[in-house]
Amino acid sequence: MRIAMIGTGYVGLVSGACFADFGHEVICVDKNPDKIAALKRGEMPIFEPGLDALVASNVKAGRLSFSTDLAQPIADADAVFIAVGTPSRRGDGHADLSYVHAAAREIARALNGFTVVITKSTVPVGTGDEVERLIRETNPLADVAVASNPEFLREGAAIRDFKHPDRIVVGTDDERARHVIGDIYRPLYLNQAPIMYTARRTAELIKYAANAFLATKITFINEIADLSEKVGANVQEVARGIGLDNRIGTKFLHAGPGFGGSCFPKDTRALVKTAQDNDVQLRIVEATLAVNDNRKRAMARKVAHALGGSLRGKTVALLGLTFKPDTDDMREAPSIPLVTSLHDMGATVRAFDPIGMEQAKRELPDIEYCNDAYSCAQGADALVIVTEWVQFRALDLTRLRAAMTTPVMVDLRNVYQPEEMIEAGFTYESVGRPTA
Repeated sequence: MRIAMIGTGYVGLVSGACFADFGHEVICVDKNPDKIAALKRGEMPIFEPGLDALVASNVKAGRLSFSTDLAQPIADADAVFIAVGTPSRRGDGHADLSYVHAAAREIARALNGFTVVITKSTVPVGTGDEVERLIRETNPLADVAVASNPEFLREGAAIRDFKHPDRIVVGTDDERARHVIGDIYRPLYLNQAPIMYTARRTAELIKYAANAFLATKITFINEIADLSEKVGANVQEVARGIGLDNRIGTKFLHAGPGFGGSCFPKDTRALVKTAQDNDVQLRIVEATLAVNDNRKRAMARKVAHALGGSLRGKTVALLGLTFKPDTDDMREAPSIPLVTSLHDMGATVRAFDPIGMEQAKRELPDIEYCNDAYSCAQGADALVIVTEWVQFRALDLTRLRAAMTTPVMVDLRNVYQPEEMIEAGFTYESVGRPTA
């Protein structure tokens, strides 16, 4: 299959590289000439484990290429994927579809023969209808089918998720489109990945509903963590106890500083806006957003509590800045409101992140950046684990304690055990667990 991938962001680049690895001929198109030039040099615009090697091997094999020219790749393609950004629109939280609409118009002008246009960007219900309308308005003679194929990729594990998916959702009622998309995903049949064919609007809603449900699950266990701290229970054991019920499951039941990233905050806000536009109230999703926003700011109060209630004149060291490990993504990371609140409370902040510091400097220019965990801890009054990078799971506690002015650790990811930390001479605070 000949595939044109419009957009070389997270979804477009990972999807394009994986499709090429399946044996398809893929051209990834982006209007940013600097980005395309960098990709041609083998430089990745994002950090994703294994992506650079995957791209390099498929470029070398001649299956994957990059271009700023959209017309020829689309004219030659059997399938065109729209994988452009859909950021939250300022003011109302709805998804900004301007890039999707612009892509639809440009695609329409270049179509040649039957082509399936597939929206992979996360978009509100009804976007596929508008994409089809724009294509037919721009090119009334186009022989085209418009489908929805949402992605379900976790940053840090995106390649594995793409090649070993729980499910592949395809929204179309066009038999020709089903055949083309089925051929594209045929290599996954060996992995027994189920392909779910459904209506286009249903496919669009599946993506939003899935992310909103997972965000709700995270927020639920975070509220249970707050209750656990008050009543002397252990939220990790609570999570295990309920997660062993296969109706609930164990995933996304890890208490912490709240969810962030490029998907959950943006998609839950867009889902709420879609519901409001249709005179429906999604009270649970609305509460999930409100609780999560408040939780991120509350983490600074937890740090202050560990230091006796005041942060004035204190130095706080943060380990981890990205919203999750194995990514350099700082979008809506809990570290951002945490740093803001720590500064507001009078603290000086320094930080170390294994991958994300260059990205973090754009969001957090007013903190000191360190070379490793131990230089970050030097002279600190409190050390806060914000992101559960594997590098932070086996720190030399004796060395860490010696570096700090006062041995106080606030573990927002429950990486360590309270008994272990107390024995090592630390004052230790975690999330939803009693102190030793």
